[in-house]
Amino acid sequence: MARTLLADVTAHLDWLRMRNYSPSTISGRRVYLEQFCAWCDERSLALAGEITRPILERYRHHLYTRRKSDGRPLSFRSQYLALHALRMFFRWLVREGHIDANPASELEMPKLDWRLPRTTLTAEEAELVLHQPNLLDPLGLRDRAILEVFYSTAIRRMELVNLLVWDVDSKRGTLFIREGKGRRDRVVPISERALTWVERYRQEVRPLLVWDDTEDHLFLTKRGEPMTPTPLGADVARYVDAANLGKKGSCHLWRHTCATLMLEGGADVRFVQEMLGHASIQSTQVYTKVSIAKLKQVHAATHPGALPQLADVTIGPADDDVAAAG
Repeated sequence: MARTLLADVTAHLDWLRMRNYSPSTISGRRVYLEQFCAWCDERSLALAGEITRPILERYRHHLYTRRKSDGRPLSFRSQYLALHALRMFFRWLVREGHIDANPASELEMPKLDWRLPRTTLTAEEAELVLHQPNLLDPLGLRDRAILEVFYSTAIRRMELVNLLVWDVDSKRGTLFIREGKGRRDRVVPISERALTWVERYRQEVRPLLVWDDTEDHLFLTKRGEPMTPTPLGADVARYVDAANLGKKGSCHLWRHTCATLMLEGGADVRFVQEMLGHASIQSTQVYTKVSIAKLKQVHAATHPGALPQLADVTIGPADDDVAAAG
């Protein structure tokens, strides 16, 4: 008896695990493939061999017209990731000999927009947010240390959650990031100020939180457990809101801010790429479009409409007459 489509998905996910794909990648693939299996089940399609290119085109149209619980359509990025999971799945099925032909080989993928970060902070705005935690509260001091680490190093939310106590090297002024995106380790610099706040947290607060001597994670909850991404993001967003800047954002806001301010300060884009842990410099170059300080200086110095002597000119009566005659 032929194996069901869902059984093939389970085998495919096991294959990804054996090849050391990251848990987040496997989790994402599982969601997209199980959604596809549910769609197929509603149409009495139970076997991989029953799936044809027209069926996949119908599913692509389904993703385009699908609406989420709030009534909004799926983003093109979500549609892209769902179809990419299918392409990888059917390619694997052919390679493993479970089907003869790949129905997804010519599946058209949505064109992705190259979007700029929606929000970044100026240096002055960043300082306002940094001063929001209540330092009389142990958790407030912890949060100040967290914000300083985000601002100084531009690490991702999950990378901060995974930091261990010994990942901070105070003598060298570095932070060791283990298994960042793409399961790549990297070492990034951390400022003296951020190190000072981390050390205060380690000396004054962490001993109050930790209850298990074998716990190695650097930042802990009030229950002494490692922090998790969603509550951490909510905490950071709360401090951004409290600063009353009229801007929204959370952990990734600091990543955008750090990269933009470094580029405006004259950093080479390749150094910023190393900081951010981008595999491709194209991902980093998006920040060069946000960092417009130098472009504004050139604009102010060269554009006729921006020159002070022209901006101060007023239209007199004679000019009014000429304008009316024209």
